[in-house]
Amino acid sequence: MDSAGQWTGRRFTVRQENCLKAGRYTVSELMPDGSEGEVVACAEVKRFSLKEKITFHTGLSGTRVLFTIEERGLRGAGDGYDVWDADGNLVGGFEEKDVASLVRSTWVLDQPGFPAAVGRERNRFVAVLRRAWDFLPLDLPFLWPYHFDFETGGKQVLKVDRKWGLRDRYVVDILTPGPDPRLAVAQAVALDTFQDR
Repeated sequence: MDSAGQWTGRRFTVRQENCLKAGRYTVSELMPDGSEGEVVACAEVKRFSLKEKITFHTGLSGTRVLFTIEERGLRGAGDGYDVWDADGNLVGGFEEKDVASLVRSTWVLDQPGFPAAVGRERNRFVAVLRRAWDFLPLDLPFLWPYHFDFETGGKQVLKVDRKWGLRDRYVVDILTPGPDPRLAVAQAVALDTFQDR
């Protein structure tokens, strides 16, 4: 972030850690050499809440709000989620397309002033395998990584890659000028938390 607190990076790592009562997400900027920089944001997701709301704060123990993800039903009608900055201004939003997601998860990412970006699971085979896994009588998570590509007019603008590991970790790459990093990170969290798997 710069001195005004604006996100200037284009590559981030989003990590999810499970606790008994909440899930915790940390966001680090990814350095050019592939190493992780300092934690720039952190949030906790309360389990079993009726409406989804996730608030990201500065650093690991920061108290300053950076942005919030809210289910649209909290502020009005409609499906999906909106991202709001610390002052209550709309950053953008996203929603999962239920019918298209039956075979391959599909999301639409909207940001004011920019055309919508459509994101789909990169690998169709993995998408089908994930769905079949849900029907197996196993109490094991699906650990094979899956990835999403977001495109506008046939041009890739954002990609989210899940990495191997027991704990969920995603690399977020903003490939073109325009997408707000807060919205891109929020979408990565949605892929981990909100989508029907």
